[in-house]
Amino acid sequence: MSLERFSSGGRWEQAYGYSRAVRAGDFVFVAGCTGVDAQGELVGGGAYEQMEQACRNVEAALALAGARVDQVVQTRMYVRDINFADDVGRAHAEAFGAAPPVSAMVEIAWLIDQRMLVEVEATAFAP
Repeated sequence: MSLERFSSGGRWEQAYGYSRAVRAGDFVFVAGCTGVDAQGELVGGGAYEQMEQACRNVEAALALAGARVDQVVQTRMYVRDINFADDVGRAHAEAFGAAPPVSAMVEIAWLIDQRMLVEVEATAFAP
């Protein structure tokens, strides 16, 4: 089975030793997607805007590995406050609703930057 690793160029990837996406055969694993834009700046102050950007980052990471959003079979959403569930869920539905994956949303204490409200992981099946 082939294994390929992809970087988005995010500042924490090299510093902390992880890849944004890894293709392992027919599967693509994406992690560490937050509300940070291509310039490394956190977008918006709210959970909805950050989740929209995080989903765009998932889509970009999938593309690096030759996969698409409609091939995502599972997502995991980590939120700083479960009261953000409706905003985060709405942005998730807009990004993945045409081909809804299995999913989980978990409240956590902190993310790598205290201003971040949400982080997303995704797994795609992309033969």
